[in-house]
Amino acid sequence: MKNINVGLIGGGFMGKAHSLAYAAVPMFFWPSKVMPVKHTLAEFTDAMAADAATRFGFENSTSDWKSIIDNPDIDLVDIATPNNSHAEIAIAALAAGKHVICEKPLARTVEEAAAMYEAARKSNSVNMVAFNYRRTPAVALAKKYIEDGSIGKIINFRATYLQDWSADPNSPLSWRFQKSVAGSGAVGDILTHVLDLARYLVDEVTAVSAMTNHIITERPLQQSGSDSLGNSKGGSDAPKGAVDVEDEVLSLIKFANGAIGSVEATRNAWGRNNFITLEIHGTEGSIAFNYENRDQLEVCFKSDEGDRRGFRTVYTGPNHPNGAALWPIPALGIGYGETKIIEAHDLFTAIAGGEPVRPDFGDGYQVALIDDAILRSAESGQWVKVPQLDRATGKVSA
Repeated sequence: MKNINVGLIGGGFMGKAHSLAYAAVPMFFWPSKVMPVKHTLAEFTDAMAADAATRFGFENSTSDWKSIIDNPDIDLVDIATPNNSHAEIAIAALAAGKHVICEKPLARTVEEAAAMYEAARKSNSVNMVAFNYRRTPAVALAKKYIEDGSIGKIINFRATYLQDWSADPNSPLSWRFQKSVAGSGAVGDILTHVLDLARYLVDEVTAVSAMTNHIITERPLQQSGSDSLGNSKGGSDAPKGAVDVEDEVLSLIKFANGAIGSVEATRNAWGRNNFITLEIHGTEGSIAFNYENRDQLEVCFKSDEGDRRGFRTVYTGPNHPNGAALWPIPALGIGYGETKIIEAHDLFTAIAGGEPVRPDFGDGYQVALIDDAILRSAESGQWVKVPQLDRATGKVSA
């Protein structure tokens, strides 16, 4: 068994999720060819870094992320920082020969994503972008049904990602509401997950026709150094800062295989928490999924007898993708943490075998191209073609 020393940059919510996954991988996926070692954690200040390292179980801490890049003992650089630092850190890590996992979205802009992808192409390192929802066992089961022809040729895909954590205008001005840091709003923050699922389950997105809405134009300034999302309020009398990104997006989409569909995302839907839904209709059946019921996949097949045709519920468990490594009984309960554990397992398996893993920086780049097309479509009011990345050449079509 080989130890893989991890350098985590970012000690917030995503840093916690990744740290949990590193601790749990050998518990769930055993025997393992590699053992994740939580080596060093970097944060903005020495105090923040030391606190996060203690909580998350890292051996060392630092306020200088570049020291992680320069440390020859560190094998994997984990980027769990705001979007504006993704490109600089990833490119430096890849140039230093490190393996890299980067939280989504890969970058703020197409240009940054392109630079990160090119750096990955030039390296011999494993690179991954953390679109973890595709690793939900029910979603992987949907992929299996699609690939084995159970629902036939896909005709239609529709999906949503609805949240309400920022619906209150008195919730604080997270970096996620600032274009200079985030790049975009609901598009980059949450629609990217839906677009990854669309590409994973259906095909490449080739054209979009989108609308966006900017609902809340200012928010109370945060009073702490950490990203508090919607869990604390600044109050109506607190100092305000401008919100300059979109709050919601709705887009029609066309796929390379002829299917059509729609995607929608908002952070302003009261009553919706992490409402990721998808429905896929094919010539031989349909699939439906709601992330808030993660153990369940709804399926209906044309071959069912007419007097019993309708959606049935399949509860994922040991007989389904990754199920045997998780819990022994179907519907015992899959959470966000399990998707991250599976993600980390796939990453470390790729590192151990010297093999690529998906989704990688190429996938993150392609999603960035879709994001950009959606924002341009919303601005112009026109259908916009999505440029396509050719992985063989590294070039993008016009």
